[in-house]
Amino acid sequence: MKTLPLLKIAAVVASLSLAAGVSAQTMGSSGASSTESASASSGSSESLGQHISDGTVTTKVKAALMTAKDVKSTHIHVKTRRGIVWLTGSVPTSDDKTRAEQVTAGVTGVHEVKNRLKVRAE
Repeated sequence: MKTLPLLKIAAVVASLSLAAGVSAQTMGSSGASSTESASASSGSSESLGQHISDGTVTTKVKAALMTAKDVKSTHIHVKTRRGIVWLTGSVPTSDDKTRAEQVTAGVTGVHEVKNRLKVRAE
C-alpha cells in the first residue's frame, strides 16, 4: 500500500519539473519574461506569456494540493486565468473544501481563489 504515496511524490516531481521548464521558456534574451513584455503592451486579449504564467500557477496549485496531507485532492480540478484560480470537482468533507482553498491561496502567483468544490462523501 506504499504505492499511492510514491505515485503522489512522482506526480509532484513531474509537475514541478514541468513548471520549471515552462518558467525557463518564458525568459527572453533581455532577461525579462514574456509576461512582463506582454503587460507593457495594451490589449484586452490574453497574451502567450499570461497563458504560460497561468499554466505554471495551475501546475503549482495541483502540486501543492497533492502534497497537502490534510486534503483529499483526487477529484479536484484546477483552472487559472490571470491569477484567478477556480477549484471545481468534489471533496468528501467541508474541511477538505476549506483546506483546499487555503492551500491554493498560499501558492505564489494566485491572486484570488474561486472555490466551487462540492462536498460529497466518497
